[in-house]
Amino acid sequence: MKNDTELRKEEKPKREKIEKETSEKKELALVYMVAGISSRFGGKIKQFAVVGEDGETLIERSLKQALPAGFTKIIFIVGNKTEKPFKEKFGDEYQGVPVYYALQNYDPEKRERPWGTTDAICAAKDLIDCPFVLVNGDDLYGENSFKIIADFLKESEDESECATLGYDIMKVLPENGSTNRGIFETENDYVKNINEVFKIEKDKLSEKGLDENSLCSMNIFGLRKKVLNVLDEILDNFKQENQGDKNVECLLPVELSKLIDEGIIKMKLLSTPDKWFGVTNPGDEKVVQEQLRKMKDSEK
Repeated sequence: MKNDTELRKEEKPKREKIEKETSEKKELALVYMVAGISSRFGGKIKQFAVVGEDGETLIERSLKQALPAGFTKIIFIVGNKTEKPFKEKFGDEYQGVPVYYALQNYDPEKRERPWGTTDAICAAKDLIDCPFVLVNGDDLYGENSFKIIADFLKESEDESECATLGYDIMKVLPENGSTNRGIFETENDYVKNINEVFKIEKDKLSEKGLDENSLCSMNIFGLRKKVLNVLDEILDNFKQENQGDKNVECLLPVELSKLIDEGIIKMKLLSTPDKWFGVTNPGDEKVVQEQLRKMKDSEK
């Protein structure tokens, strides 16, 4: 007969077992920003849009691309309306990797929206104890992209050295209409600045001082734990200075640019052969479905 100690050992939570199995790997977190519900997408959760075969959702395809890079934990930054659906879908582990949730909250009586992407990552700071890759939950970056940025973080021992990926601007603009993009200013393959350029149209690049060789940010960043402490202080000051503004946001690319300029961090600009896909408006998921199908056919 088994004694009480043996029984307790067998009853340890599944997550503890998973964490033990991954403890020998170099710790690396994958952090998704999934707090928002898109009004342009009919008030639905964009990350749950079906883009693949057998009902595969956008977020599942993203995880399929990312996990081969060796991430040891997944963190979803959720909002009040996405917390329950994500927890129901993913629970506390996904394909053998522990899953955690951070709630990005705000006071609807004082704010029209959350405080922005800096606020999002700071909401997860207590869950992050290692280098991490931060991404949008409604974008597909490509398997190579995740591997490139993950390998950089694992190989670099410099705690001030971060990384990001640059995408060719012509590959990330809509065929019709305009969009905003963060444009990289670089020197010797390091980011000097990320300039937010608004209402860019594919056939009118020159009007914004851009050309076909411009590289832009799609919000995939490889960051270090130490950056979070600095960002958290910046966010607190930002909130104090903007208490009366219900819409202003503390944008992560803007704040990272300041840290680069102040010499607090360095940010390596990495290149990727992958194409980016994203879902913004209803019907975009059909375009992504078709593009993924074409990619699969070309690999045969």
